[in-house]
Amino acid sequence: MRIAAVGLGWVTLHRHVPAIRASRIQLVGLVDRRAGHAAQLAAKLRVPRSHEGERLAGIPWLDEVDAFSIGTHPHSHGALVREALQLGRHVITEKPFTLDLDEAEALVRLAHERARSLAIVHNFQFARSMRRLQEDLQRGRLGELRFIHARQLGNPRRRLPDWHEELPLGLFYDESPHMFYLIRALAPPPLVFVGAEVHSSTLGKVTPAWIAAHYAAGPKRIPVKLDMAFEAPLSEWHVSVAGERALGDVDVFRDIYVRLPNDGAHTAWPVLRTSFAATASHWLQHLVSGPAHLAGRLVYGNDEVFRRFAAAASSGTQPEGIGPEDALAVMRMQHEVIDRAPHPGGLR
Repeated sequence: MRIAAVGLGWVTLHRHVPAIRASRIQLVGLVDRRAGHAAQLAAKLRVPRSHEGERLAGIPWLDEVDAFSIGTHPHSHGALVREALQLGRHVITEKPFTLDLDEAEALVRLAHERARSLAIVHNFQFARSMRRLQEDLQRGRLGELRFIHARQLGNPRRRLPDWHEELPLGLFYDESPHMFYLIRALAPPPLVFVGAEVHSSTLGKVTPAWIAAHYAAGPKRIPVKLDMAFEAPLSEWHVSVAGERALGDVDVFRDIYVRLPNDGAHTAWPVLRTSFAATASHWLQHLVSGPAHLAGRLVYGNDEVFRRFAAAASSGTQPEGIGPEDALAVMRMQHEVIDRAPHPGGLR
């Protein structure tokens, strides 16, 4: 499959392009609206074609393109996805899918009408650590499920896109898709919204200080909770799954998975065993993911995302786990929080 990358920001250059090349998809061109940016990067990355502009229909080498990857500002996702589909191309877009539910539903219909693959970059569910957690779940190593807890701490000083405050609830809208698709990948269906709350920023930002969302999963209505704190002194993302035998925890940023056994009566030896198991497993896995992390080569499942996209496009299907219905389901979870959560202190 021949693909052109649209929007040459950090995510495209550090995630999409390496994943495209790892998946043996042919990267035929780069597109960006900034003057000279696409041409400069095409020369640097040895990509044969480049184009400066905002419209896909104006690309002079359009007949060489089978698909587009979209990594632009979220406000432009909807229009670019629509244009790509109308041009008869397959399309994969960064999250968030769009900013409007009606538009998202229309794009999903259009993809089916045009018989074109539409994918969303929901990548962390295919990272090594998440695969290990899912394997433990499938093999019953955690035992009967008790609860799922996803928690995100975000330091406002870290590298952030300059447009994030323009989104609904700011950074929540950009980052929450990761948490929601991870929850969907782990929780038994049906996943039912119970309630949520939003605490306004203490820094005068659109992005709240804290968001909590509660769900019930499966026939037994297992508790599922999401906590997102955006004014923390650390940036840490973790997803924990608790069973009666053990707890499995994924450190999303470090791509590390730790399984800790039930500590019973919580006496001295089980407590020490938990400490040893957690620290030893953590540092041993740094030998695998640490060097790649330091070198900036951790792809966090993006290679599998693009592999699935290419396979679906080749077979005329929609990709499993990252298809249009998955994009729509995650977006509905976002808007469920926005529309139904009380906002103490007022919504900015």
